[in-house]
Amino acid sequence: MFKKKPSQPPKYNIHRTLSSGVDRSRPAAKNLDGKAQKTKKQWFKRKRTYLLLFLILITPLIVIGIWDLRNFSAASSKLFGSGNPIGVLATKPLDDKNDRVNILLIGYSADDPDHGGALLTDSIMILSMDKDKKTGYTLSIPRDLYVDIPGYKKAKINEAYQAGERNDSPGGGVGLLRKVISENFGIEAHYYFLIDYAAVRDTVDALGGVNVTIDSPDKRGIYDPNFQPDEGGPLKLSNGRHELDGQTALRLTRARGSTFGSYGFPQSDFNRTQNQQAVLNAIKSQLNWTLILDPRTNGKIFDAAAENLVTDLELSELLPLYRLVNAVPSDKLKPAALNNLKGVNLLTGYRTPSGQAAIIPAAGISDFSQIKKAIIKLNF
Repeated sequence: MFKKKPSQPPKYNIHRTLSSGVDRSRPAAKNLDGKAQKTKKQWFKRKRTYLLLFLILITPLIVIGIWDLRNFSAASSKLFGSGNPIGVLATKPLDDKNDRVNILLIGYSADDPDHGGALLTDSIMILSMDKDKKTGYTLSIPRDLYVDIPGYKKAKINEAYQAGERNDSPGGGVGLLRKVISENFGIEAHYYFLIDYAAVRDTVDALGGVNVTIDSPDKRGIYDPNFQPDEGGPLKLSNGRHELDGQTALRLTRARGSTFGSYGFPQSDFNRTQNQQAVLNAIKSQLNWTLILDPRTNGKIFDAAAENLVTDLELSELLPLYRLVNAVPSDKLKPAALNNLKGVNLLTGYRTPSGQAAIIPAAGISDFSQIKKAIIKLNF
């Protein structure tokens, strides 16, 4: 039987150990400190890269934000008397009645020194929106409607604003017109916007144009030569869809075919109010958050509003109103006219004592009871 030799300790290469000072016969120990330092350096490098990318991405947003605030602040100081852009965030609920917000839109030509009767309101419209149902309507009121103007006389409704301004009525021209509308139509206007000609032109141009469909009973479309060369010349549009610039949109809101040779306006002023509603709806459909937040666009829109609008809306109510308008889809904002309110003509022609052609309720002069009842049912 062979005897098992006792186990021997491992041999070490003394020459390699002595020559190098390191025992290479043993497995090399990992340099844990070196690895930790390398990992830390990589982490800091990645952190710098992420920070750089973040700055590259966020810098344009900061620049755009500052640009937006500057644009809004400049317009806000003119329109609301406050240039503090933070004020728009301190919102408060809109005035309403039965969840409806009614806005009186008044168009006049005070910015046109060559226009006779610049204080006559040739465009009067009620924008009414249901906050709960997210529906609404735009009701056009004919400028030739013969009404009682308190403290003045019986006259066409487009004289109410002028009478209020000249006679220092409470609330001025807007206050008197509001009273006339409240008494005759049963509509309480919670807010008003007084708009001059340039507001339409400049807003449409700021939006890059608007799309409007012409649907005239005349197969040729519409034509109104009653515009001077500096106004863009005669208005001529075929039936169908058109992209309109500001000047053309403005002419469309003013045209009524009263000049010899015109066509496409069989109902004259009623056709004009229909076109005004179409342009208003086209502007509404173009407004969105993308445009509002684009400083290249919003600066022009804000300037158009600041230079050409007067309103009693407060700065803190601006954002809630914009949200409400934006929440009502364009196809849920229905046009309405008193000569064809759900298929019924509530108006008739009339000759004033002075011989002027005017319009009165079909129920009789100063009898607005039928019109009030029909408006109450205007919950599209």
